[in-house]
Amino acid sequence: MSSLSYDLTLAGLAVGSAAALTGIGLIVTYRATGVLNFAHGAVAMVCAYVLRQLAVGWNWPLPLAAAVTLLLVAPGIGLALDRAVFRPLSVHGAGPARTLVASLGVFVLLVGAAGLLWGPGARADAPALLPADPWVQLGTAVALAAGVAAVTRWTRFGRELRAVVDNRPLAVLSGIDADRVAAAGWAFGSFTAGLTGVLLAPLLRLDPYGLPLLVMEVMAVAVAAGLRSLPVAVAVALGIGVAQSQLTRLHPGGSLEPLVQAVGANLFVVALLAAALALRGLPPALADAAGRAGTPLRTGPLPDRHGRAWLVCGIFFLLPLGFAGGDLRVAVQVPALTVVLLSLVVVTGRGGQISLGQAAYAGLGALFTALLTTGRFPGLPAVPGLPALLLAVLLTAPLGLLTGWPALRRHGLATALATLAFGVAVSRFVFAQPYATAGLTLDRPAGFAADHAYYVLELALLALALLGVAALRRGHTGRALAAMRDHEPGAAAAGVPVPALKLGAFAVGAALAALGGGMLGMALRTFDPASYDPVRGLLWFAAVLVLGADSLLGAPAAAALLVGLDSGTAGGAAAAVIGVLAVLSGRLPQGPYEALRGAAARLFAAPEPRLTPLGARVRERLAPARAPESRTPDTRAALQAAPTRAPTRRPSPPAPAPRTASGRLTARRIRARYDGFTALDGVDLEVPPGRITALVGPNGAGKSTLFHCLCGTLRPAAGQVLLDGADITRRSPHARARLGLARTFQQLAVFEGMTVAENVRVGAEQSGVPDPAAATGRALELLCLGGPLASAPVAGLGTGTLRRVELARALAGRPRILLLDEPAAGLDSAEVAALADVLRALAADGTALLIVEHDLDLVAGLADTVHAMAAGRIVSHGPAGRVLAEPDA
Repeated sequence: MSSLSYDLTLAGLAVGSAAALTGIGLIVTYRATGVLNFAHGAVAMVCAYVLRQLAVGWNWPLPLAAAVTLLLVAPGIGLALDRAVFRPLSVHGAGPARTLVASLGVFVLLVGAAGLLWGPGARADAPALLPADPWVQLGTAVALAAGVAAVTRWTRFGRELRAVVDNRPLAVLSGIDADRVAAAGWAFGSFTAGLTGVLLAPLLRLDPYGLPLLVMEVMAVAVAAGLRSLPVAVAVALGIGVAQSQLTRLHPGGSLEPLVQAVGANLFVVALLAAALALRGLPPALADAAGRAGTPLRTGPLPDRHGRAWLVCGIFFLLPLGFAGGDLRVAVQVPALTVVLLSLVVVTGRGGQISLGQAAYAGLGALFTALLTTGRFPGLPAVPGLPALLLAVLLTAPLGLLTGWPALRRHGLATALATLAFGVAVSRFVFAQPYATAGLTLDRPAGFAADHAYYVLELALLALALLGVAALRRGHTGRALAAMRDHEPGAAAAGVPVPALKLGAFAVGAALAALGGGMLGMALRTFDPASYDPVRGLLWFAAVLVLGADSLLGAPAAAALLVGLDSGTAGGAAAAVIGVLAVLSGRLPQGPYEALRGAAARLFAAPEPRLTPLGARVRERLAPARAPESRTPDTRAALQAAPTRAPTRRPSPPAPAPRTASGRLTARRIRARYDGFTALDGVDLEVPPGRITALVGPNGAGKSTLFHCLCGTLRPAAGQVLLDGADITRRSPHARARLGLARTFQQLAVFEGMTVAENVRVGAEQSGVPDPAAATGRALELLCLGGPLASAPVAGLGTGTLRRVELARALAGRPRILLLDEPAAGLDSAEVAALADVLRALAADGTALLIVEHDLDLVAGLADTVHAMAAGRIVSHGPAGRVLAEPDA
């Protein structure tokens, strides 16, 4: 091996060793807590600053400073995060979406705090903890990985850790202190973060933004290891480090050289993008720890339907017209940033998709606008300012598919990683390349060069953007987006074209971000890549989430807060404030606005008047006798607002609308396998029209798997699913819904951000019935959901009422075939009897019904034909009385 190759290999091993430490810490934290810690890099940065402060600023001996930093400060940060941030989220049952917001909140809080304490500038005097010999750093990483593996495999704590990972509730029932395990995981993860930071700081320039982003890039090694295997993470880290170092020797020359050099300098970014695209989802063993994958990403919105709030907002945005000088130059950034943040209202607030790459689209909008106005865009002449801005929006909007396409088969953290990787890749391979960005300026449109005139143009563009987003949040499309956000499988079952809607949301989000980015570039009169770096994108995401992701007022409030704090205070203040609000998001589930309003109401509420004992006796003597059944006005109002109990008698359905012929669902030789296990082994089933067919059997018999194959949520390995003789095996769930196949879910699938009537209307609109309003009204009447209950939010309603809401949504689409997955779960005896009456009425109307149910009494009194399953096969079928009387039924 030549001397150069050997030296480059050693340099790569040094970087790879630090990356391996990051992977080890992320994996241990994730396996112990179910949290993918996006704040890992920020913890590393803070520990590096602390070590520098102790050793350089206060002249402590380096060994003492290192011991305090790594053995006290770093684990202390982890324990504080566990106790104050993530344990409350776990207690409240928060899913990965809210956990992600808290993790990002910690990230921006630590970045902002570092900027306030140590300033935003970079420092090159970080002390070196270990010798420059890469073998020492490699030995440290390998020894740490081996120690973790030994503890995990051979100690009691390791056994407890594996038990918590496999099944946290069962581990708790077995007497294991899961909180202690999580706290140890956080402490160790923060220790490795601190060690990573102090090792990388001497090799790089220490600043509050660069080091956290670099550590976030090397998150690729943990993702490539599937967030499971420590040896794989170490091997991947060392391999990427060596490969990245060796690539610096390549100099192909010509136009390819800048790209090759960019890849060689950012191989971890390439690995992060590839690993994020390859990651389909969370490891299955962490389903309980990480929460439900379908947890909607919503926060309490600002009251954007209140006229007074919009009046205040309008006055606030008109005030800068009276500004001059520096104040006006700062104010012109607010409308532009508001448009960028509106893109997150569409993608995240309404569509429920976690998008951490919107800063990349904003930067692309600014870059394309600059290239078009200067005549440097390939193949196009110079374009005037306003047409260039609109053309840049049109060029960027299709690029939204780059993040929308991976989101089609990913959810939650997997989508977050993919969008983050895209944002980092654009920042490194586009914005940081001088051949594309050197010397770019953005001239304002003709006639709008002055700050006042340009601010008026911004207000006009902002008004158009607000009107467009408001239109997307209302009506047919708005309800479909909200349904996808609240419960994606339920939306697909109702007929919502989820894939197309996701792609559309990302495309619209990219267009809005590009428009705002171009406006921001014109406001600054230059293209500044630092204005669109990924860390700033994470700050934007957190700001929109904590101030109301599904609120039109949340975006302007967040923009004003970010610009105002950054311009009027020390650097980092905006990140610190947003970070605090995001960290508190677990304790403020309705958002800061509702929390402040509730606190103000309690603070200024008039004390309740109380009578003295003598006054109470006098009132009792003077008051007339009250009838036992009389109610106070408040009590009567509460009774009127209470959910109506389903009737116990057989309902009389309203006259049905003209419907298509009844359908017949057939399954032929269906086979399905999971990880080598045969769940279905050649199942045949027929669901005839006008009949009630039931599917029974013990847990693990294959009932749910067969149900999913029939509904389209699972594609069988072999066999066919036929609807009236037509093969629908490869049809998506929403396509089957539009063919007349509706379903309900074992776990309630309602859209919590809507009212009862809006839930039901989604089923009518998306199934293509001629008159959705009439179909909604009939379904509400049939299931006794009319009156005041129809306009009530579904959040907080009882299980029985929600079951009726879900069934009404399925019926609103006038289905020919109805599949019910344990419809009686959680219902009392009266509600079960009422449900049976409704199902009999539907069968009498010609609907084909298939019920998967464990309540054999309900099956015996309801089903015409029963199929009993065991070990992935139908072992018996026939009349209910005969099949249920068999011993194995």
